[in-house]
Amino acid sequence: MIDELDIALTAPTARMAVRQLRAGVWSDAEDDLAEEVPVALEYNGVSHAVMLATPADIAEFALGFSLSEGIIGSVREFYDVDISESAEGITARIEIASGAFARLKDRRRSMVGRTGCGLCGVDSLAQVIRPLACVGPARALSAGAIRRALAGVKGLQPLNRQTGAMHAALWCDAHGVLRAGFEDVGRHNALDKLIGALARDGVDLAAGFALITSRASVEMVQKAATVGISALVAISAPTALAARTAQACGLTLVAFARGNDFVAYAHGDNIDMDAA
Repeated sequence: MIDELDIALTAPTARMAVRQLRAGVWSDAEDDLAEEVPVALEYNGVSHAVMLATPADIAEFALGFSLSEGIIGSVREFYDVDISESAEGITARIEIASGAFARLKDRRRSMVGRTGCGLCGVDSLAQVIRPLACVGPARALSAGAIRRALAGVKGLQPLNRQTGAMHAALWCDAHGVLRAGFEDVGRHNALDKLIGALARDGVDLAAGFALITSRASVEMVQKAATVGISALVAISAPTALAARTAQACGLTLVAFARGNDFVAYAHGDNIDMDAA
């Protein structure tokens, strides 16, 4: 199981000299840009995936990705992670239980030789749209909590204020108080980092909801449902496939959540409209 790790990685932002045009006048200036680096995820010595991510909170990312992608079934199957950085990027060497690793190898073997052309893509799509256990109904979602959470989002987005290029995933309690937040250039990565931190800390996922600053794609719904998050609130739009997937698995999906307004796309009847 991961602990808080003290690892000196590349800073998540970089300052660069730029030329800017303001009110028709050119001037020299400096700007803060978000870093993105390749992050290789290895399981029991075997390379599995390389993601482009913000170089921060990599231990949480490794655990969250392992859970949200179904590589492990619980934190008990996640033994350790060793993180190192080189000129090429960051490597997370993850040790998981032998049973989880056997399942991962079987999944990798089933993907060998698959192609995606014409109707052949149906098999590949079946691999992407994986079965999800029922997670509903949400027991900790109210209109007042959603509005309260939205009011506090910017306070947990320091990197986005600095660069304008970061997504955030945040955990909110039943009253809409923001309890944890993670930022990343990738919306999926931000959610994985949040999931990893919640799992590490043993947070009761029935006692709150996740808030994301990005759109709600089907992958975000899948990741949330896979780990047992029963309510997902997005500031931007959902996709139709995300809404259908949320409806099917019992996840309460709210999107276009801005100010005092929002739209419920799946299981809106689970939202308490009277709670302050």
